[in-house]
Amino acid sequence: MYYGLSNFYQNHRRYVKSRDDSQLNGDNSSLLNPSKECEPYRTNEDKPIAPCGAIANSMFNDTLELYRIDNDTRTPITLIKKGIAWWTDKNVKFRNPTGDGNNLTALFQGTTKPVNWPKPVYMLDSEPDNNGFINEDFIVWMRTAALPTFRKLYRLIERKNNFQPTLQAGKYSLDIAYNYPVHSFDGRKRMILSTISWMGGKNPFLGIAYITVGSICFFLGVVLLFIHHKYGNRNTSADIPN
Repeated sequence: MYYGLSNFYQNHRRYVKSRDDSQLNGDNSSLLNPSKECEPYRTNEDKPIAPCGAIANSMFNDTLELYRIDNDTRTPITLIKKGIAWWTDKNVKFRNPTGDGNNLTALFQGTTKPVNWPKPVYMLDSEPDNNGFINEDFIVWMRTAALPTFRKLYRLIERKNNFQPTLQAGKYSLDIAYNYPVHSFDGRKRMILSTISWMGGKNPFLGIAYITVGSICFFLGVVLLFIHHKYGNRNTSADIPN
């Protein structure tokens, strides 16, 4: 399950730079003294923001729940929230601050939440291995998209067995907790279901691009071959008078 956004320019130069990778990597000094690249989302009420920057401040926070409907009975579909981030991001690039004990509330003491967040970073999840800077929803959002229309992995739906499809044919309903406004930038939101493999989800862009570029190269090759056969055998040398 993916969520998609349209007309959201995550590739803007100032937006892409508005983060502190040292802070996200768990550096205690950067936690309390974020990079100036995070301005104007570096501090709030004289406290350092954790995580700082425009990328973190604009994190997608709608909640999506999928149900199967059988005889007016709604059965929730199990959505897996772990395993959606890249391994290198989860285990290398993003780390929580270190200190005495594993109490994230104490480790983030002296900081404040991003301006647009309803709760601080140490309350993103109840499970310790998916909370703070290593929350996978947060990590997925922090990997910025190259185009203004994009989608990001939201949840995984595992197949129960190999004899039945992951989502059987039938009626489903989608419940959305609307927390993320898009009217201000004339955007649109969508939910996408896709089957993924070791190569990722279905994406026709590369296939279309390869066919288009290949067709152009073939056409240019035919044109150049015609020009070569028609004009390539002419004697262009000129007699030089004595």
